[in-house]
Amino acid sequence: MANIPLSRSEVFGELRKELHEDVEFHQSDAHVFIIMGASGDLAKKKIYPTLWWLFRDGLLPEKTYFVGFARSNLTVEDIRTSCMQYLKVTDSEADRLSAFFGRNTYISGKYADEGSFSKLQTHIESLPGGTEANRLFYLALPPTVYHDVTKNIKHCCMSQNRGWNRIIVEKPFGRDLQTSEELSAHLSSLFTEDQIYRIDHYLGKEMVQNLMVLRFGNRIFGPIWNRDSVACVVLTFKEPFGTQGRGGYFDDFGIIRDVMQNHLLQMLCLVAMEKPASTSSDDVRDEKVKVLKCITPVSMSDVVLGQYVGNPEGEGDAKLSYLDDPTVPKGSAQATFATAVLYVHNERWDGVPFILRCGKALNERKAEVRLQFTDVPGDIFGSQCRRNELVVRVQPNEAVYAKMMSKKPGVYFSPEETELDLTYKSRYKDVKLPDAYERLILDVFCGSQMHFVRSDELREAWRIFTPLLHQIDGEKPKPIPYTYGSRGPTEADDLAKRVGFRYEGTYKWVNPHRL
Repeated sequence: MANIPLSRSEVFGELRKELHEDVEFHQSDAHVFIIMGASGDLAKKKIYPTLWWLFRDGLLPEKTYFVGFARSNLTVEDIRTSCMQYLKVTDSEADRLSAFFGRNTYISGKYADEGSFSKLQTHIESLPGGTEANRLFYLALPPTVYHDVTKNIKHCCMSQNRGWNRIIVEKPFGRDLQTSEELSAHLSSLFTEDQIYRIDHYLGKEMVQNLMVLRFGNRIFGPIWNRDSVACVVLTFKEPFGTQGRGGYFDDFGIIRDVMQNHLLQMLCLVAMEKPASTSSDDVRDEKVKVLKCITPVSMSDVVLGQYVGNPEGEGDAKLSYLDDPTVPKGSAQATFATAVLYVHNERWDGVPFILRCGKALNERKAEVRLQFTDVPGDIFGSQCRRNELVVRVQPNEAVYAKMMSKKPGVYFSPEETELDLTYKSRYKDVKLPDAYERLILDVFCGSQMHFVRSDELREAWRIFTPLLHQIDGEKPKPIPYTYGSRGPTEADDLAKRVGFRYEGTYKWVNPHRL
């Protein structure tokens, strides 16, 4: 019976049991979740929908209230209207949705005005159990207002009684080592590290969290997870669309700051780290920091930058180049694609290239980790064998599969590529995987920081990329043009090949459950 996947209601039942046995949950019975920047895109598309899903499924503590705060003059009804298309509400859930918005209130105020935060504090205390409630502040705001908002939260809105206070901070955490350190110093002057939750939503994804179980819960991978057997590791993040009107924001940060320095580097840590002493938050994060300390700053010679141009034969947006986005500065040299090669200089990984690839307007939507193993020594099959690979696909269609050689069926004695496949949709048919934000917001309620970024982790990540980013910002090298809908610049494939990745081009993964 233990092998039968749990139904959705059973999964939530188990979760509720775990959560409600947690001492943290009963420190105070009331919880207030404050959304700073409640009128913005992130709040509308992600935070309110996530809170609704958690509320709908009974995963939040019974007495949880939600308070929106922003500069705009809004009502709860306005917020409900703007969020509605993202909430995925069924007809049968109408009453539950009304109950959810019945727990919502909204306060309008200025981020730099202490009086507005005093008004917010008075409002929080007027809620049932508000004076002793646990408080979660989600900063869904541009970094320019972080200083004022956090200072005012600290001085006016913290729970002074039994309840705890937790602050959720969204990326970007600065734009280089110096600005990140300034932000970290500011936050640590106001809050303790165990109150700060730096959210990288990739750490909430099912397959990213699965990397630790795959590595440390299986005997078969331990002996081969090192430089003796692994030829290279490729971490990929591809999007099939361009900036689509977000070009102004994107142009200020670029693809390296937007994806590589955080999402891909976090995945690299989980692939490369040593086994932690336990699964406690600090033990796991200690090991991730050790990995980052072994990586030298990226060299420009190990980087390829690209920028997409329109495809004349494409349709709609595919005809447009990055520079055609009206929000992008004229003649911008900002990269929309990057490949970089990093090396972890320790006993396990010395000499193994970690190839980080990310880009917009590419041929598919995909995020994955790919370990390519070395050639079989003493080949007896006349060079017909391809390298083994272990692939963990994060999105879409979560899967783990190993590419391996097998005898071709029939009278011939020749090997062919096949795979051992675990595609989640087919193995776990009735299990709904929670959204990354659902997991992470639940973690904040529970006080688990494992899937959040610690300040020393952040410092090391910026140390690795800051020299390269300053060089790019200063020299403004012209990125290589690549066509919208392509694999990216061919020079990126050449770089991967040069450092040891072998792309055979002979094999394409096929979903065996659709054959």
